[in-house]
Formats: sequence, structure tokens, C-alpha cells
Amino acid sequence: MDYDDFTAFEHRGWEHIVQPYENYFGRLTAQSHGALLDALEVGAGTRMLDVATGPGNLAAAALERGATISAVDFSATMIAHARQSHPDVEFQVASAESLPFGDERFDAVGISFGMLHFPHPEAALAEAARVLRKGGRVAFTVWAAPERAVGFQMVLDAVQQHGRLDVALPAAPPFFRFSDPDESKRVLVEAGLADPQAVEVDQTWPFAPPETPFHGLLHGGVRMGALLRAQEASALARIEKEVKTRAAAYLREGQLLVPMPCMLASAVKR
Repeated sequence: MDYDDFTAFEHRGWEHIVQPYENYFGRLTAQSHGALLDALEVGAGTRMLDVATGPGNLAAAALERGATISAVDFSATMIAHARQSHPDVEFQVASAESLPFGDERFDAVGISFGMLHFPHPEAALAEAARVLRKGGRVAFTVWAAPERAVGFQMVLDAVQQHGRLDVALPAAPPFFRFSDPDESKRVLVEAGLADPQAVEVDQTWPFAPPETPFHGLLHGGVRMGALLRAQEASALARIEKEVKTRAAAYLREGQLLVPMPCMLASAVKR
């Protein structure tokens, strides 16, 4: 399927929510960086590429391990933010589906929560495999299924109960496609990679009330934010209230701690 409209929609979105994304998702997604870097066997001297780097936090974590890092993202605003935050990393604007590097350049390629935003994830993995040396590793993280990633589930349930899921957004790849470990492993093998692995990694989304996952997704997400903003005002108020009620079950000592595990998939180039 042609996802040109989706690509343009995503690009516009990420150009405008750099700081809100960092504020709401930075501490959350960083919780799986250690496991992702372990799966890539990143250490001193590793030549690593961070694809869809966003604010550059995975690249910075790899740099702390002594790796040599390059990082790309299709959003110029994200790259500008990443360069300012992490000046020791080599960042450049580029598409995951057309990487500006020669063959077999890297020992490891990491994709932290980027796969669900690519219009053609198979093409992105093929490019990752191309720039990877033999014996090198690819790993990516995506959200676990919504029944496990509770922050998504409570918002989607509230929209279904009080609003509409069928709003006018560009046709997009399935958001939770790679939450299925078998699908994650299958697409890695299809890209010519071997020994695929897929495991769930625990993460917890912290909020200071009155904020909840409703606010995180409204302000810090592109696709989910657009879904929420497309609701009628009265419906949106009911959705916000419903999520607040559901989130109360995760209140611990004045803070909401919402389960948001991810799926970590990896493979090796033989």
C-alpha cells in the first residue's frame, strides 16, 4: 500500500512535538535502552547506527558504553534538538528506508520505537541489514500489545466508549503489528537476518496527577494525539475523565505508575 500521506502526516507531526515527546516519553522509552544495547552487544569500540533517533537518547546511552555512534532521523527539528542535547554524537537527517551509508559499515543497528512509524518497515530492516557487517546485530523495540501496555489500552478503551476510532486520518500501517513476537521474528528473517529473538521488557510510565496517559498521548504522540484531537469537545472531556478514573488504580504514593512494557526483537547478520 502507498503510505505517502501517512509519511507526510508523521513528518509534520514530529517536526512540531519534539519537546512534548521528550517530556512525556523520554523517561519511559529510556527504560528499555539497556536491554536493547545488550541485545546488540554494544560496548567499547562498537560501531553503532541509531535509526529514528528522535531526541538522541539511545545514541547517548551507547556513547556512554564507549561505542562510536552515528544517528539518523527524518525530522530536522528532532535532529537539531538531539545535536544540542548530545553534541558528541554524529547526527544527520535521513530516512530509515534510504540510509546514507555504505554497505557493511556498522557492527550494530538499533531502532528504538521507530518501526511503528515507518511506512515500509520491511524496507527499513533491509537497509539496516545492508549497512551491517557480517556477524553484526539489529535490534528494535516497539510497544507491547495494548492489553499489556496499559496506558494505550485505557485511552483506546475510553475513545471507543465515549468517542470515535474511525476519524479522518491517513491510512497507516498497523500500530501494534510488531507487538506480536512471531511477526517481529518473521520480518527479521525476511530481511535476511538469522537467529531472531523477541522478548518483553518491563517499563513503567510515571505521571504526576492530575496528568494521566491521556495527556501523554494527546501532547506527546503524533498518531494517538491526532486521534484524540479529532474527537468532539464534549467527547474528549468524557475520554479524559474516563482515563483519569481508570488510571487511579495505578496510584502509588501520589504518583501514577502505569505499566507500559515493550517488545524487544533482535537478530544477527550471517
